[in-house]
Amino acid sequence: MSLAPLDDDLAPLVDLLAGRRVVALTGAGCSTESGIPDYRGGGRTGPRNPIQHDAFMRRADVRRRYWARATLGWERFSGAEPNAAHRALAALESAGPVAGVITQNVDRLHQRAGSRRVVELHGALADVMCLRCARPEPRHELQARLLAANPGWLESAADIRPDGDADLHPDSVAAFAVVGCRLCGGELKPDVVFFGGTVSERTLAAAWALFEEAEALLVVGSSLTVYSGFRFVRRAREKELPIAILNVGPTRADEFAAAKLDAPVGATLPRLATALSRRA
Repeated sequence: MSLAPLDDDLAPLVDLLAGRRVVALTGAGCSTESGIPDYRGGGRTGPRNPIQHDAFMRRADVRRRYWARATLGWERFSGAEPNAAHRALAALESAGPVAGVITQNVDRLHQRAGSRRVVELHGALADVMCLRCARPEPRHELQARLLAANPGWLESAADIRPDGDADLHPDSVAAFAVVGCRLCGGELKPDVVFFGGTVSERTLAAAWALFEEAEALLVVGSSLTVYSGFRFVRRAREKELPIAILNVGPTRADEFAAAKLDAPVGATLPRLATALSRRA
């Protein structure tokens, strides 16, 4: 029986990955079908006015801007549900072909879909930490405190951004009341890597430990513009591991890929999972 046209498109990826232990490297394109827009899809060149790590750490006005906007963005961001791409990767891990996921995303949708081994390169917005005493706080608990300190805040108009941020007029930001750590009153920071920040050594060690189990690298939904993800492609090349890419649009690693499919990941990954199971 001949393969359907889409299966013909999938054939290079299937041939490359079948029978190999795969590590998936995922980016924002894996979550767009969950309603979380990416930074560079659809012709966009990058984030608008992003929070910079050094500025957040040094300036109270930047922290106020972040929390004012993030309080709006959190309502939609936290309501996102895993899509077919997340579920397909979880199924592939359960079945054995996928060793685990290294993700650049901060939405924790892989875990909610059932993936057990996930390394979060950039952290997760669900976690908050105190910069003074390092006390952690769940983001949903902080949200309740922020809303209590700013009645009616959710009625502000906003446009969600990929990091849970949202657009807001500067005059509104100036009136926003920031809350501190419940233990010491210190400044709070989402446990994520802002622009200009660095991935922790502990996280990198976990990512490299997972990468070392790979017999092939599958890039899903990432343009690989940010070095924190691209470094794994570079290492794969050094080790002569085959690289497969599933993404909408070009990536920084297209020239290195042994197989590349330009297609929506939510519609394609479940078919890839089915095809690989047939080849198992």
